[in-house]
Amino acid sequence: MKNIKENIMKIVFLLAACTSIAAVVLICFFLFANGVPAIGKIGVFNFLLGQKWKPLNDIYGIFPMILGSIYVTAGAIIVGVPIGILCAIFMARFCPKGLYKILKPAIELLAGIPSIVYGFFGLVVIVPLMQNLVGGSGKGIVTASVLLGIMILPTIIGVSESAIKAVSENYYEGALALGATHERSVFFATLPAAKSGVLAGVILGIGRAIGETMAVIMVAGNQAILPKGILSGVRTLTANIVLEMGYAADLHREALIATAVVLFVFILIINLSFSLIKRRSN
Repeated sequence: MKNIKENIMKIVFLLAACTSIAAVVLICFFLFANGVPAIGKIGVFNFLLGQKWKPLNDIYGIFPMILGSIYVTAGAIIVGVPIGILCAIFMARFCPKGLYKILKPAIELLAGIPSIVYGFFGLVVIVPLMQNLVGGSGKGIVTASVLLGIMILPTIIGVSESAIKAVSENYYEGALALGATHERSVFFATLPAAKSGVLAGVILGIGRAIGETMAVIMVAGNQAILPKGILSGVRTLTANIVLEMGYAADLHREALIATAVVLFVFILIINLSFSLIKRRSN
């Protein structure tokens, strides 16, 4: 009876794994089957390096959107990653139990807030703040970066905290035995031992930052032009797809699907790069 149950569960797990793989394969097939021909019609260099996006004139250049996605994601990394890792260290090693019972549910609540709510927060709070500080519309790269940096915090904190807690106490106790203080033991013994898990949390956070759409649309300015500075309005790849897919047709629709192909490849390159960095560090 026990063997039968084990075999049934093996089949269930195998089917679940195959379903996940099949879903990824089907998504890839759909994107590339519909997007690659459009890139061929437009021209690879015209599509990837073109600086003008004018669907009415059949001009499809996504270089401004590529730069917009890179700038906004980089800004989110600068804002969110240091704060997230430091907060995870505090939660795992320094936070009092009474305070932990309050902070942990609050951070988990942040992870469950819909992106549209974050967008309203950015529109009502961050945008007016930027208007008072630097003038202008308040919508641009900096505003979107700050908002995305806040949005990726729960992911980075949750994964990094779990990784730090999973490190054997021998590292920490060994550092203390050698004369290190509590802080030095955590930062120079425990944290390096958890770098694999921390890096995984950072990758997941970056993935959310790249793929975020609704919140970015509300605070980024949505200008399909090359940004002239960190305060300029930008349009990201995801925002470009969402804003125009509702009425797109023919080559315009195919160009938007091709934009999704570029975004897919972009995320794949980032994940592979982090995997290589992880292997070298190990």
